[in-house]
Amino acid sequence: MTGYVMFRTDRLERRGGGVILYIKESIQAYEIKLEKQAECEEAVWCNIVTGNSTLTVGLVYRSPNISMEENEKIHNAIKEVSKRDCIVMVDFNHGHIQ
Repeated sequence: MTGYVMFRTDRLERRGGGVILYIKESIQAYEIKLEKQAECEEAVWCNIVTGNSTLTVGLVYRSPNISMEENEKIHNAIKEVSKRDCIVMVDFNHGHIQ
């Protein structure tokens, strides 16, 4: 998209899927990686510099048939980024939520 910087993580070893985040190019942003135990399969994390502070923005997709290990990684990722100013957008895919 013209005027935006793209940050993406493609789904590995399966067709389709993944996550993508567009941030207006006039905003100073850079992709970050989380600790190993918080590396989610379908997530992208960026820091946005706003004056004297930094805001972490995350986008996470949780598959409905996720493994317990991957579920724990999502939990660890949210725990890690919530120690600072952050916005986390998640598609949790919980079937029992109406």
